[in-house]
Amino acid sequence: MLKYKNAKTILPECLLRELQQYVRGEMIYVPGDDSPRAGWGEANGTREKYIIRNNEIIRLYKSGVSKEDIADRYHLSEYSIKKIIQNRGDVSKLK
Repeated sequence: MLKYKNAKTILPECLLRELQQYVRGEMIYVPGDDSPRAGWGEANGTREKYIIRNNEIIRLYKSGVSKEDIADRYHLSEYSIKKIIQNRGDVSKLK
């Protein structure tokens, strides 16, 4: 979801005056440049946390812990645990 920001608070005055020649009192979308974006979860460390968690889940399962016990420990469904084990912890397959 895009957040509304007041142009007066983020743009230099000269740029604001220039924009006001084209748009006043309307919301506009300013697209980003074409520079490459970070992949899912890379910028904030979420991806790494899921990789570590999934590897722990796989290790527990291989050591004999049941899917039900792992699901309870991580507050996930048994189906989610099964998918993690089948995908060998690959977070690129998670949505």
